[in-house]
Amino acid sequence: MSAWPATPATVLVLLASHWGAYHHGISVERAKGAQVSAQRDSGDRLAEVIGERSARQQEQRSADAQQEGRVKAYEERTIADAGAADADAAGQRLRSDATQFAAAVGCPGSDTTAIARGQAATRAAMVLSDLLARADERAGELAKANDRARIAGRQCELEYDGLTANGV
Repeated sequence: MSAWPATPATVLVLLASHWGAYHHGISVERAKGAQVSAQRDSGDRLAEVIGERSARQQEQRSADAQQEGRVKAYEERTIADAGAADADAAGQRLRSDATQFAAAVGCPGSDTTAIARGQAATRAAMVLSDLLARADERAGELAKANDRARIAGRQCELEYDGLTANGV
């Protein structure tokens, strides 16, 4: 005979205890797996939030740099426009003085040769005055175009520098 009688109830109790231990082990492993998964998911989400925050900050820095470039360009355009207005006024005075001088050129008297020379000088002075007016007007237009191009280029450069300095 055996030292221990194996009755069906004993076998059943043994099987049930092993079955219970097995299921307990499975539930412990599942709990550990869920905990590891939750920690990984939490870390992933934290990294995502930090990445989004960093991207937003970088985008904000870029937008600030662009805005700074636009503000600086606006200030430069305002200064250039004021300078152009002053130059236009000075040019207008110069053209007016030249026209008055051309109209005043002449030779009074009764000598017909002197009168003819005076009329020729007046016509020449009027042509030169007109030429001066056209040249001054064109120079003003070119100066304005040059100022606009320089300011636009500088604005573009500032905005680009702002973007590249922030790693965008």
